[in-house]
Amino acid sequence: MRIKRGMGKHRCFGSATVGPKGQIVIPVNARKELGIDTGTTLLFFTGPEKRMLVLLPADVMEEMLSMMSEGLAHFEKIVKEHKLKAAKAEKGDESR
Repeated sequence: MRIKRGMGKHRCFGSATVGPKGQIVIPVNARKELGIDTGTTLLFFTGPEKRMLVLLPADVMEEMLSMMSEGLAHFEKIVKEHKLKAAKAEKGDESR
């Protein structure tokens, strides 16, 4: 499942009623469009508004975390390079 950048269009897939055991049925058109199959693990989050529930497939979260980790590793490399250059420049100043 690919992560799309930006907000995109919001869609309403229908409604579901919470049953006595706290279960809901995800509408079939939502499952088909979003690639949610039997056995798909969904993570539940609160949305920007506290009364909002966001469901996210675990594989999408893993992909997002992987992208963030790559970005952090790149940033860490830039910071290390900057510190190394600063240390070399400081060392050069001391030798004068």
